[in-house]
Amino acid sequence: MDKVVVKLTVYFENPFWVGVFERIAGRHLSAAKITFGAEPKDYEIAGFIQRHFYNLRFGQSVSTKRREAKKNPKTAQRDAKRQVQQVGIGTKSQQVLKLQHEEKRLEGRKKNREEKQAKAERLFLLKQQKRKEKHRGR
Repeated sequence: MDKVVVKLTVYFENPFWVGVFERIAGRHLSAAKITFGAEPKDYEIAGFIQRHFYNLRFGQSVSTKRREAKKNPKTAQRDAKRQVQQVGIGTKSQQVLKLQHEEKRLEGRKKNREEKQAKAERLFLLKQQKRKEKHRGR
């Protein structure tokens, strides 16, 4: 009896979160794709697997030549940690919000600078006007 390995990968595909189940039975690989919508929590994914795994519709299987060698659990844990750290801060949605915040901040700075310059110019013109009125010979 062959060993069956199932792997779930969850990623952000604009605008939804998608899960891809890969099932490797012997040398045959088949996959199923699920759209989650909002970012799923770990317990939501576990519940989904418990309730709906047997209802997944895997596509046609493709033969594979490559078999993964067994990994030391500590090495696998280190690799998983590295993958998580490569992504950076938070989720894609958090990164988008951070970019929007940065753009808004820069926009506000630009607006403040323009207002400051306009105020300085207005004050300068008032000052010039007062000087002209003083020197008219009255």
